[in-house]
Formats: sequence, C-alpha cells, structure tokens
Amino acid sequence: MHEIEALKKQIESIQQKMDAGSTSAAVDGKLYVEAVIAALDTGRVRVAEKKDSEWITNIWVKQAIMMYFRIMEMQDIEVGPFVYRDKIPLKRNYKELNVRVVPPAVARYGCFLGDGVVLMPAYVNIGAHVGSGTRVDTWATVGSCAQIGSGVHLSGGVGMGGVLEPAQASPLVQASPSLQGVPLVAAALVQVPLVLQVSVVQGLPSSHLARDVHLAPLQASKEVQLSPSLQKEPSERGWNLQI
Repeated sequence: MHEIEALKKQIESIQQKMDAGSTSAAVDGKLYVEAVIAALDTGRVRVAEKKDSEWITNIWVKQAIMMYFRIMEMQDIEVGPFVYRDKIPLKRNYKELNVRVVPPAVARYGCFLGDGVVLMPAYVNIGAHVGSGTRVDTWATVGSCAQIGSGVHLSGGVGMGGVLEPAQASPLVQASPSLQGVPLVAAALVQVPLVLQVSVVQGLPSSHLARDVHLAPLQASKEVQLSPSLQKEPSERGWNLQI
C-alpha cells in the first residue's frame, strides 16, 4: 500500500509539472508511469474502485495512462502472419492467468483480466478491469478504463466505453444502439453481475431503432438483465430505458 501511495504522489507531481508547461516531465518520470501500468495489468491498482459504498475514480491512474501514451514509441507487433503498428504492447501470460482467449481476440497490456475470464473474438483496452468468470462475447468491446465485475456476460457486439479523458470524468453507462442494438457504445462503470444482451432493444418499434436510447447509470447489487420489459419513456431524443 505504501508503494502505491508513493506512486500516486510521483504521478501527481509529474502532472503538476506538465500543467506548468514541462514537455519532458512524463519522459523523466517514465519508471513511475511504467510501474503504474504494470500495477494495472496485475490488478494491484484500478482506475475506479468502491470505497464506503461509493465508486471513486482514481484520477492519478488515468493520468498515468495518458502519460504512457506520450512516452511509448510506435513499434511493429507481429502475431503470426499479421503485423500491427501501435504504442501499447499486447497482454501476455494467459495460461498463468487462467484466461481463455479465442483468436483473434485482443487485450492490451495494462488491462486486468480476472481468473476464468473468457475472451471470444473481442477487444479489451488498457485500463479496463474485467472481473473473474466474466465472458466477453464475440465482437464485444471493453473500452479503456471500463470496470466490469465478476460473473458478467457481455453479449455479442456490446461496447463498453470507459472514458479515459478527461481524467476527472466518472464512468457511467450511456448507450446508443444501431441495427438491433449492436453495438451498444457506452461509457460504463458496471457492477456485478450484469448481463447486457441484444434484447436491450428488441421489441422497440422499428421506427425508433435509429433513434437514441439512453441507459441510466447502473448501481446494481444483484443480477440485472436489460430487456424491453424495462420501463420505457419516450423523449424528444428517443427512448429512455431506466431500471
């Protein structure tokens, strides 16, 4: 814990120098930035965590992620016959983590995947935290900083965006469905266990499928399945689904 507090102070100090106009502060503090990303990767720190029944955003962790993008250089990443070019390495050691990854699923270094997580051909971004036993289904996306609990099933095409910037922003869930609700693009802080399915918009009048659907922020302590049976209130922008 003392080590984490020391890292927090270092990152906050680097951020203060950057705010004052320094262009080298992040590079000079590279070891501290890399230590934070390594701690994210192993789950020792999180972008958001529950304290005294409330979810708190760790601004300094988000700041460290943005610094990491600054200090990392572009490089070629070869995966079999495929070649990518990016700044962030891929996550590794899935066997030790007891995580199943079905090709061509991708998880970036700096995200946490809990024991027993299953990634179908999906994508998990840096800063995300995926709890144990969660299944991320085909073409689902867990965005940077999204917090997904244990025992969650993110169905095919669901998109959970996590709001990396600005650093002060708190995660929430806001969705806009395209054809039959896939994908759902959301800025999300999701508590366990939550099931997001295509049925979120099935049953809505076809004339409203192209209109906005907003999901209220979720504070679910038990399993919640979003479905057309939820209260639907038409608004000027579309349908509001509220739990």
